[in-house]
Amino acid sequence: MSAISFRLNGRPVTVQGGANRTLLWVLRTDLELTGAKYGCGSAFCGACTVVVEGEAVRSCSTPLSAVQGKDVTTIEGLERDGKLHPLQQAFIDHGALQCGYCTPGMLMHAYALLQRTPHPTRAEILAGMERNLCRCGAHTRIIAAIEDASKKGGRA
Repeated sequence: MSAISFRLNGRPVTVQGGANRTLLWVLRTDLELTGAKYGCGSAFCGACTVVVEGEAVRSCSTPLSAVQGKDVTTIEGLERDGKLHPLQQAFIDHGALQCGYCTPGMLMHAYALLQRTPHPTRAEILAGMERNLCRCGAHTRIIAAIEDASKKGGRA
């Protein structure tokens, strides 16, 4: 057994266990952060997306060892002092969260996009969000929410 240390939502954590366990299951079971969802289990749908060192990654296929010494942000880490992140508020304002299952992954992917490109064009948003699936069909509202957040400083 090995110890893996990283920063999770701004706080240092150390997890004991197999370095090949997936980040998704460590987050959900060991650290009790259930925002990232198990969707397809094969890094296709995006329900499990978290941000590692500023990049959106599929936590269902990311071994725990890959985050050693890195910054990991989950949906639980977006709000600050009880205040929603501008991107979270935009999703609410635009009704971009029907069943809610894909929402954490969508938000985290959009968060990483806005970190890289604070004011993306619609084409950049479409391309950046292409790999996240929503079975409810809320894509147009999700895109509108991301556009709105980018105009209101959704990078914060």
